[in-house]
Amino acid sequence: MSEITAIPDDLRRQLPAVATLLDHPHLDDLRQRVGERALTRAIRETLATWRARLGAGATERPNEETLVAAIRGVVEARRRLNTRPVFNLTGTVIHTNLGRSPLSESAIEAVVEAARHPVALEYDLAAGRRGDRDRLVEGLLVELTGAEAATVVNNNAAAVLLALTALGAGREAIISRGEMIEIGGAFRMPDVMTTAGCRLIEVGATNRTHARDFQQALGEESGLIVKAHASNYHVEGFTSSVPEAELADIAHAHGIPFMIDLGSGALTDFRALGLPHEARPAEAIAAGADLVTFSGDKLLGGPQAGIVVGRRELIAKLKSHPLKRALRCDKLTLAALEATLRTYRDSETPERDLPTLSMLTRPVMEIAAQAERLLPIVRRTLDGIAEVDVRPCRSQLGSGSLPVDRLDSEAMVLTVSRGRELARLERALRRLPRPMIGRVHEGALWLDLRCLDTTAEEQAFLDQLEQLPTYWREAA
Repeated sequence: MSEITAIPDDLRRQLPAVATLLDHPHLDDLRQRVGERALTRAIRETLATWRARLGAGATERPNEETLVAAIRGVVEARRRLNTRPVFNLTGTVIHTNLGRSPLSESAIEAVVEAARHPVALEYDLAAGRRGDRDRLVEGLLVELTGAEAATVVNNNAAAVLLALTALGAGREAIISRGEMIEIGGAFRMPDVMTTAGCRLIEVGATNRTHARDFQQALGEESGLIVKAHASNYHVEGFTSSVPEAELADIAHAHGIPFMIDLGSGALTDFRALGLPHEARPAEAIAAGADLVTFSGDKLLGGPQAGIVVGRRELIAKLKSHPLKRALRCDKLTLAALEATLRTYRDSETPERDLPTLSMLTRPVMEIAAQAERLLPIVRRTLDGIAEVDVRPCRSQLGSGSLPVDRLDSEAMVLTVSRGRELARLERALRRLPRPMIGRVHEGALWLDLRCLDTTAEEQAFLDQLEQLPTYWREAA
């Protein structure tokens, strides 16, 4: 008879039972805070992870201290929202992937109130009957832009789609070939026009379009003339375009509306803030545009929204179109937008009250002073992980706003010895409880400080960075 080889005890069997850990005294506070159900789920997930590790060849089972720490980590990870805050250190102030514009304190308060209570959303308090939700912001938009009326949908792409569908479906929409734009996510103006049911008529050349090009394209099937703001690119050199006032005259002489898509949209004079000029809805209305579309969450600094201002009878067509209901905003968006618009109407210093404008107008000397203040602390914290120095950099506005212009800024530059360690450093920063998002440039990780613009944010940055060594080890 052959000799039977003894099988060593399976380490997985030595892991404690769920009930044992559930009664562990060092987890009593968690049970009180999150409840037994959530704690049990975290314990089971932790034990499953360790069974998998031991089954894959790990030679040492975890002690109780390790298991308790792991269970706490699972509980915190499960409680953490996916939409949790991050530090925007990318150098792009209005960053689409990071939620674009943060709201002002007045807008945040308005959202909280609207979330907590029933509100007069589509209820006319004066008449005691159903009302129009656009009325919450329409008066403010009319006052700020000089338009006759306004309506709001859930983003600017929706605003363009609604306007084109309501006014141009089944008819020709005429646009300069140089304005057939594509923005993020492969959103293309010609595709939107086609989806809206318009027959697209391109005129002119990529770099030069003249008034005669529009005049020659007009006919009995023409529905409207469209102008799209070149928000995310810039053409230089041998170029020509038709002024908005002249396009308005051409459209009106043919009895059709003239629509301008501004994209970002700004409600204040950027030149007065020391920034490059950005076209404003009020300027477009003054030039004769019948409809103007723009965003609420870019340069305006409010919530995601698509705003349409213009002639009363055209806005009425948009409001009565079936798409309007599908694209309408909820009470939280309208509350935030109303508060933001009130800031523009009432504040003498919107660049201080609106975070986006505050970050865009932040003096470079202030950023440089902050960088020098942080440098010794960051160096000490990252000793043995990365070399740290301060270098000048150029921030950009972002999200299709002023694509060429840059803002002077300062960055903490983190340099590691080997290429693969750079990816590890990025990974560790992203794993922090409040992740830090920078950008890789010239073989280093750059943390642009322009958006770290308050004392509270600076302290939060340092508090998070203190935890980096732990996450650095885990990211190996």
